[in-house]
Amino acid sequence: MNESAPRKLHYAWVVATVTFLTLLVTAGIRSTPGVLIVPIEHEFGWTRATISVAISVNLLLYGLMGPFAAAFFDKFGIRRTMVTALTLLVAGVCATTLVTRPWHMILIWGVVVGGGAGMTAYSLSATVVSRWFYRSQGTVMGILTASAATGQLVFLPLLARLSHHHGWRQAAFAIAGAALAILPLVLIFMRNRPEEKGLLAYGEQATASAAADRQQEHLHLNPFHTAILGLQRGIVSRDFWLLAGSFFICGASTNGLIGTHLIPACVDHGIAEVQAAGLLALMGILDLFGTTFSGWLSDRYNSRYLLFGYYGLRGLSLLGLPYALAGPEWGLTAFAIFYGLDWIATVPPTVRLTAEAFGRERVGVMFGWIFASHQVGAALAATFAGTVRTYLGDYMIAFLLSGVICLLAAGLVLRINKGGSGEPEVGIVNMEA
Repeated sequence: MNESAPRKLHYAWVVATVTFLTLLVTAGIRSTPGVLIVPIEHEFGWTRATISVAISVNLLLYGLMGPFAAAFFDKFGIRRTMVTALTLLVAGVCATTLVTRPWHMILIWGVVVGGGAGMTAYSLSATVVSRWFYRSQGTVMGILTASAATGQLVFLPLLARLSHHHGWRQAAFAIAGAALAILPLVLIFMRNRPEEKGLLAYGEQATASAAADRQQEHLHLNPFHTAILGLQRGIVSRDFWLLAGSFFICGASTNGLIGTHLIPACVDHGIAEVQAAGLLALMGILDLFGTTFSGWLSDRYNSRYLLFGYYGLRGLSLLGLPYALAGPEWGLTAFAIFYGLDWIATVPPTVRLTAEAFGRERVGVMFGWIFASHQVGAALAATFAGTVRTYLGDYMIAFLLSGVICLLAAGLVLRINKGGSGEPEVGIVNMEA
């Protein structure tokens, strides 16, 4: 196939679309605990702290699978790994409806669903973008990252209504059915690399260096060895610790706290579960725009300053959340708008800074480990917030502490890649190791 022939649609956009849909459904699965906590608490009499342990295991494995998933993409291919992940998710979510003991919840939702979701974490986005796109990488990464918000927007109100009117098990079957529907699309349309379609990456020109890069990408080690080498490379790097530390705080203040506990916190303040899910859906709409715009900005401006603004604004919004919950209804809506625009806008600039620090060929594995720290923060925050609610009766301490550490993260990110210029490159693929 003639690589230079004009095309109406580069196949990279087909791959990006299938990836977006897959991430959208897995985001819907990951948002489900926010809807399930209260009905499971009522049915089984388990404390919120007990339920939060299973959610924490899920969040932890979701993160820890990231660097190994990136290595699996290299060794076994993106399509095969995605099919395996979706199969695990369908089986795990359906099996959740059979739980009768807390350890069942930990094993099924924590281990099986968490492991499956981790194979389609942000390392999938980073790998797809770095392989298929030479230009517009920040913008595409922003769009793929926004799938988490879109999944929340699409599924949360539906799941909340199903749970309220038909029981939480029907909600679980609905989201499992959505994951099953994505499987044929992955099998038919997903491709591992542009070379499989006789193409270069979107926007890339045929050069000797590009050919050398592609040849190098096919020289793979054992996937577990590759992942461990990435960790060894990271632990001796100051930039890795700054990226991982700030992303730890990101996870603690998003997935672990707001994504898991905002709906139960609203219920505590007399707000109906369906209405609370609507607030999260509103945040999803706003984050879809905020994260996509963040990707566009990361193609053009210094990512350290972008992260400084994101973490600082998030910290201020979380400090105001306890008062928004206790105050008039417009206060919580204002929080949803302010926080929603910022929710996961941190991902595109964090991926760019990771590529600047470690190089394009390592971005999947290195960002996988950085994202693992994100999920460690999420898991600890989910357990901590559930324990605070169980023993103190409300979430105020958890919300205030999260706001404070976000302000700390705003200071940390200014020191990432401090030796470089910080100016945006044409694409991640241009960055040297």
